[in-house]
Amino acid sequence: MKLTIVGGGSTYTPELLDGFARMRDVLPIDEVWLVDPDEDRRGLVAALGRRMLTRAGHPGTIHTTGELAVGAADADAVLFQLRVGGQRARYGDETFPHGACCIGQETTGPGGFAKALRTVPVVLDAAETVRRAAKPDAWIVDFTNPVGIVTRALLERGHRAVGLCNVAIGFQRRYAKRFGVEPHQVRLDHVGLNHLTWERGIHVMTDAGERDVLPQLLTDELAETAESVHMAPELLSMLGAIPSYYLRYYYAHDEVLSEQLFEPPRAQVVAETERVLLKKYADPTLDVKPVELERRGGAYYSEAAVDVLASLTSDRGDVQVLNVRNDGALPFLPDDHVIEVPTRVRTAGLAPLPVPELPADIRGLIAHVAEYERLALDAALDGGRERVTRALLAHPLVGQWRRAERLTDLLLEENASYLTWAS
Repeated sequence: MKLTIVGGGSTYTPELLDGFARMRDVLPIDEVWLVDPDEDRRGLVAALGRRMLTRAGHPGTIHTTGELAVGAADADAVLFQLRVGGQRARYGDETFPHGACCIGQETTGPGGFAKALRTVPVVLDAAETVRRAAKPDAWIVDFTNPVGIVTRALLERGHRAVGLCNVAIGFQRRYAKRFGVEPHQVRLDHVGLNHLTWERGIHVMTDAGERDVLPQLLTDELAETAESVHMAPELLSMLGAIPSYYLRYYYAHDEVLSEQLFEPPRAQVVAETERVLLKKYADPTLDVKPVELERRGGAYYSEAAVDVLASLTSDRGDVQVLNVRNDGALPFLPDDHVIEVPTRVRTAGLAPLPVPELPADIRGLIAHVAEYERLALDAALDGGRERVTRALLAHPLVGQWRRAERLTDLLLEENASYLTWAS
């Protein structure tokens, strides 16, 4: 199997390669191509990756190129993990919204919208190259945020694509550890949109049978459960569900904003972590992923990627939480919207599992954000100041005309060099 990683110079990549080395029986990769415009970074990552594979006794080879058409030639699968503008643009996403009293975040709110505007055109161009160069049945696995919007853009253009996020697998691993079982013995009733999800059931399977432990987590262990997602215990009790930590931007917006104004942006922290990582990667004696990589984020990314790639290429027919077309799973959304739910994975295609009826408050927030996402994709595809303002006005974290106008000015100023139509 040949796998191409677009954005292969990312400091995330050794996490992926570590997973490939550890789980070779699940996903037998022969050839990995790292595609990245930064020659130095892709060289450092590739050299470390080769040492890691050698240490693990893995026979696969690692190649590098700055040309996607070369790297994707005859690929069986292509993974997108690119960041347009790097950490510098991320810093802008996390700070410019503060000028209009909004949270700054790289995947949701005004900052996530700015990332979508920069990213969607680049991803679609890359996907067209993959369509021409890779095998006709090759899959695109998108880990590029905002995953829901980017994946919908890919699907609308007819690409064989699926979106991947590590939030669900993080919950699965957390509760497997808590209840002393293997991860595959935990099944989640995970529902929502990318970075807007709730766990409405956590089923633990043992020799004694299957048990939904969510009631226990929301009663006997409520304080610890709430602390793990940094939200109020009373909120979780009312919801009857465990929201992902991204819901804190909605349920505690003003509190988060106050914290952000007195803390260094995450981009600044990540940039320093990347500096340390790249220095480590340059050490010719290093042949394992360094512990500092845990601070980079993306926990369990490699396991999630291996699972989805293995199922897509070997037709295991298992169920994984993925970003896929709605196709009726959430009847209050259009079929072509992208949702994040448990999905049956077949080589021939992906089928979201039926979702039990949702409470009105959760259903309403999903519908609200989904309509923003549709307007955001329109703006990313067609540009224009009015489309930007309309999408911002529709976002539940904005929702005011003067604020949307101000955010439009700030966003366009911050991203002028990336948006050709804005100049």
